[in-house]
Amino acid sequence: MKLFQQMLVASTSIGLLAPIIAHASDTVNLDDINNYKSSHNIKRFDSKTFANDVNGELADLNSRIEKPEAKQNDFEASSFSETTTLDGKAVFTIGSADTRDDAMLGYVQAMYTYQMNLNSSFTGDDNLYVRIKTGNHGGFSTAKTEANTYLSAANGNGDALRVDKIWYTRPVGERSTVWVGPKIENYYMHGTTPSIYKPVLKAFTLGGNAAAYGASTSPGAGIAHKFDNGVAVSTNFTTKSGNTTTGMLTDEGATSWATQVGYTKPQYSISAILNLKYNGWADTSYFTTDDGAIRNGDGNSSNVGLRSWWRPEETGTIIPSISVGFDTSQRDNIDDSTSAYFVGFNWQDVFNADDRVGFALGMPQRAKRDTVDPFLFEAYYEYKVNDSITLTPTVFGGTSKNAANQEVDMSGVVLNTTFKF
Repeated sequence: MKLFQQMLVASTSIGLLAPIIAHASDTVNLDDINNYKSSHNIKRFDSKTFANDVNGELADLNSRIEKPEAKQNDFEASSFSETTTLDGKAVFTIGSADTRDDAMLGYVQAMYTYQMNLNSSFTGDDNLYVRIKTGNHGGFSTAKTEANTYLSAANGNGDALRVDKIWYTRPVGERSTVWVGPKIENYYMHGTTPSIYKPVLKAFTLGGNAAAYGASTSPGAGIAHKFDNGVAVSTNFTTKSGNTTTGMLTDEGATSWATQVGYTKPQYSISAILNLKYNGWADTSYFTTDDGAIRNGDGNSSNVGLRSWWRPEETGTIIPSISVGFDTSQRDNIDDSTSAYFVGFNWQDVFNADDRVGFALGMPQRAKRDTVDPFLFEAYYEYKVNDSITLTPTVFGGTSKNAANQEVDMSGVVLNTTFKF
C-alpha cells in the first residue's frame, strides 16, 4: 500500500465515522504526557466515607454500642490519609487486524484494561504516585516489532492486578523537580512535553516511540529544571533489573540515561534528547522494524530525538495542532544506523464541541540494511457519550515485511470505550 493510498483510506474512514456521532457533545480534555495527576471526578477518602451505610444504621450502631470491632473500624477508616486521591478508568476494546503474522488473520477480539491511580501528598508540594493495572490483552493489540499494532490502552497482565508504576516526586527550590522510584520510565521525568498528539497506537506516543524515547519500567531517578524564559533541562536514568543483584548503574545492569533540552511557549515547543543506552539495553520496540530494533546483544547505543509541536490559538477550525518527530540511532557494535519519523494532527471541536479527530503517519525505526521502507498510520474520531464515557473508533494500517523480506500490508480497526471515574 503506497503513501497516497494510505492517506486516502485514512481520510475516507474519518469521513465515514464522523456523521455517526455528529450529535454527541461533552468535554474532552487534552492529556498532558507528563501530568499523571487527574483532576476529573477525584474520589477523596476520609473517615466519613466508611462511617455510614445507605440508611445510616451502621453509624448509629457504633454510637450506641462500644464494641472492640467498632473501635477498630473507626481507627482503620480514619487512618486513610485525607491527602490521598483516587481516580481511574476502564477501557473496553473490540477490534481486528490483518498482519504479516499468520496468528493474526483478522479475527475479532474483545479485551479490557482496568487502571487505578493513587496520589498521596505529605507536605502539600510532594507526591507519591502509585498506578495499579490489569487487563487481558493479547494478539494484535500487544504486537510490537514490525506489526507495530500495540494499543496505548492495552495491558496484558492476564487478569492479575499489579502495581504498574510507583515513584515519589517533590520540588527543589522554585523551579526544579526531582523523581525517584522503583518503577518509573524516563519520559515521566522530562522537563519538556515532546508531543501533544493523542495516539491510539502506542507507536505514536511521545512523537514516535522509537529508540530515543523508548523506555522500560525500572528503578530510576531524575531531575528537571525549568527556567522562567521557557527553557527546560532534564536528565534521568533507569536501570533494568535494578531491583536485583545486578544493581543500578553497574556494568552488569542495562541502563538508559536520557538528557533533554527544550523550549516551550503556550502555542509551540521544540526539544532535543540524547538517550545513551548501555550494557545491552533492549528497546520495547513499539515503533520499529525487526532490523531497526535495538536488542540485548547490541552493547551500547547513542540515540538522538528531535521533537516539535504547534497548536492554534482557537479550536473548532480546519487548522489542527501538529506534532512532529525524528529519531536517529547508532549501535556501537553494528555498522548500521537507524532512523524514524512521525507526524501527528489533532483537530478539536470540529463536528461537535469538545470532540477530537486524530490522524498520524510515520516511518518506524528502520536500519539502512532494511530492504522494505516501513510505514504506519492511524485515523480516529473521539467523542464523549457523557462526562465519563468516551468512544474512539479507529482505523490503522501500514507496510512492513515478512520473513522472506517481502513487502506486506497491514490493516486493522478498533473501537475503544473508556469509562473514567
